[in-house]
Amino acid sequence: MPPTRLPTAAGCTLQDAGLDWDVIRVPRQLGIAAIAVLGAGCGAVLEYPPKDVVYYFVARGTAAGWTVAGTHPIGKGGTLVIPPVRCTQPPGPHWRICPGERDWLTDARTLRVALEDCLRFGSGWERSA
Repeated sequence: MPPTRLPTAAGCTLQDAGLDWDVIRVPRQLGIAAIAVLGAGCGAVLEYPPKDVVYYFVARGTAAGWTVAGTHPIGKGGTLVIPPVRCTQPPGPHWRICPGERDWLTDARTLRVALEDCLRFGSGWERSA
């Protein structure tokens, strides 16, 4: 089956995970804290305000072994709404860190360490149940 790349009215596309990338869904406050820890090592980050989450793009296949508390991996079989490249404001999905300014992908090991550090040492976020 060909990859899903369906356009929406807002110029977004629905794209399949697990082909070029997997994504890690992270509660927004934890994800923002991790961005600060990652610094220049952070790839593109997508923010989705209605669900209060951010998505990190990681190498294809990463989702299969992902086990960081409070996060959710999405790989093959999942889809994600991707906004236009320079869409940086709500409403709807938008880029917290645009692709193209940095590599799309964040190194999964580095992301895991950053998230675990934020969880361990506190970052001002509250885990949702």
